[in-house]
Amino acid sequence: MAVVRSRNAPLTRRQAHQRAARQRGLSWKLKLIAAAIAVIAGLLLWGGLARHFAPGSNTARERFDAIIVLGYPADSDGNPTPTQLARVTEAVHEYERGVAPRLIMTGGAAHNNFVEAKVMAKTAEAQGIPESAVVVEPLAQDTIQNACYSVRIMKAHGWGSAEIVSSPSHLPRAGLIFSRTPIDWRTHAAPALVPESGLELSATELIETLKTTRYLVWTRQMERCEP
Repeated sequence: MAVVRSRNAPLTRRQAHQRAARQRGLSWKLKLIAAAIAVIAGLLLWGGLARHFAPGSNTARERFDAIIVLGYPADSDGNPTPTQLARVTEAVHEYERGVAPRLIMTGGAAHNNFVEAKVMAKTAEAQGIPESAVVVEPLAQDTIQNACYSVRIMKAHGWGSAEIVSSPSHLPRAGLIFSRTPIDWRTHAAPALVPESGLELSATELIETLKTTRYLVWTRQMERCEP
């Protein structure tokens, strides 16, 4: 006949040892989880602060040798998306204001089969920019390569300064990246052509914070590109 132990009966030495072991194991698991959360929070804070304090320029000049338009994917039919169109349209306005005599469109087929730079070049030409004033950089797969390959083109032509046009949320990370290049530069935001909701803006900011954190922790060390 089985013996049923009372709830208040003292634990045997073996049972007490097993319970203590389980509690120690749970305690270590909780400590590891807490440490992981603290590390992630710290990294995100680093990324957020880096975005907040990211440089917007390294020069006071108002005229540049080129306007660099950072790439963004076209849609699945090869047409400019609203974000891509906003960047090109703002760059065209800057060109018309006399900020620079040429546009460098940078971006490869990073997200679909359409080369971002070529789609942007056609869009700029459709808005009245002469083909001779548009330079296409069709290989870059990310922002680091956007900067690196564009600066290579500039050096090959003897150009030493550029205005960087992109979406507002993208510019802090772009500023961190261009601060490591040997040119005079400043960033310039391309306002959205279609108003974005607060939820969309928050999601975009979170994504850019994650990308900035990844850049600080990993990409800038591992993805080296000499302009």
